[in-house]
Amino acid sequence: MDDRTPVLVIAGLPGRAAEGVLRAAERLGSELGTVVVRHDLAELREGVVRRTVHTTPLLSGRPVREEVNVLELAHGCVSCTLRADLLPYLCVLAQRDSVRRIVLALDPAFEAEAVCQAIRDVVVSGVPGRVDGPAGRAVRIEAVLTCVDARDWLADATGDDTLAERGHATAEDDRTVAQLAVGQVEFADALLGFDGGADPDIRMRTGAVLARLAPRAPIAWLDEPASLGAHAHSEMLRADALFGLLDRIPADSRCGAGFDPHACLLRGEPPLEPDCGVALVEFDTDRPFHPDRLHSAIDVLLDGVVSARGRIWLATQPDEVVWLESAGGGLRIGGAGKWLAAMASEEIAQVDPERQLMASLRWHEHFGDRHSSLVILVHEADAQEIRHALHWALVDEDELRQVRFAPERVAEWGDPFGDQHEEPCDTTKSTPVIGDGGSRQQER
Repeated sequence: MDDRTPVLVIAGLPGRAAEGVLRAAERLGSELGTVVVRHDLAELREGVVRRTVHTTPLLSGRPVREEVNVLELAHGCVSCTLRADLLPYLCVLAQRDSVRRIVLALDPAFEAEAVCQAIRDVVVSGVPGRVDGPAGRAVRIEAVLTCVDARDWLADATGDDTLAERGHATAEDDRTVAQLAVGQVEFADALLGFDGGADPDIRMRTGAVLARLAPRAPIAWLDEPASLGAHAHSEMLRADALFGLLDRIPADSRCGAGFDPHACLLRGEPPLEPDCGVALVEFDTDRPFHPDRLHSAIDVLLDGVVSARGRIWLATQPDEVVWLESAGGGLRIGGAGKWLAAMASEEIAQVDPERQLMASLRWHEHFGDRHSSLVILVHEADAQEIRHALHWALVDEDELRQVRFAPERVAEWGDPFGDQHEEPCDTTKSTPVIGDGGSRQQER
């Protein structure tokens, strides 16, 4: 049995969804032995973070609000907050016999995936009575719950505003609202939606998008976050809606696990038929992309598209798996390691057996496992136009012969996605990918 303390993570965008995060945490916090932790990052740019903790002791069963802790961070940022306070505090709570569950009500500036990764990987030191190591040794992610406001989630998920432009982050934070919106839903094990006041057509289209972004995540719809309040009418019924939602999470749900860029892109068997203009577009080919033409065609993934993700084989980068992902009007391209065909035998021995098996099913006698595979979620775009633009960006027959027989000539082609890319560029900028060993990421 896993005796680690379970952690339930709740996330949502600023606004009504963020209110839903607080209301859901309040309802969950009514259970005996539950501790609700929230870090308010509103004053982060001043280097101040406020940690609020609510507890419901096992004996009294009456919620107790502990004193708000004001933390001063010399280098105020989300990562600093995680490392300096949240992770050590989780370890402290896990040592208490009175704590049966921890609920993390995330500030909108936190990303659930980043929090779960930090719990799993970041070493925590200096906690009395505990050997240094990741917080994941003491706690486990029970589930990730994402709150969604049907009135404006789709507009946020398809826009290009940054969090800084909305006043929710510092100027140095270049994350977009769309990136946060799409990421929160994709990473969720369950969704809690609020559709009071939403346009019926937008509500239906939003539901169709959610069903394809998180196909295995059960969803419950309520009118307003206030429906979850401790003193709401029909209290037991609404409590059942939340607790019942969590009970419907599949046993093999993701529960904070990291994403494998080499895994199947159509996870959870999403609906493949169009609904309300929303559809999944699959693009799969064993032919590489010409970098210049892909650079010209890539805007097709930013107009009328909710998200796109997948593996890219660039003719000019034959050894590297190029990873592409977009959310709304923003797109990023970075590295995802090597193709198996470019690895030494000792490297292949370290690769997940499932990836090796899948690669063997499509192995090419000359190019090995190299391929391009994309899944694009559209809500207004023309699927045929996307496929046509991507096919146009592939190498032609003569160029494919050069890829095979004259790689030295291919290496001389212009590559806007490579290290040789120079600033400034009217449409892209290059920045290092954190933790990617110096490979580069393009942002549009």
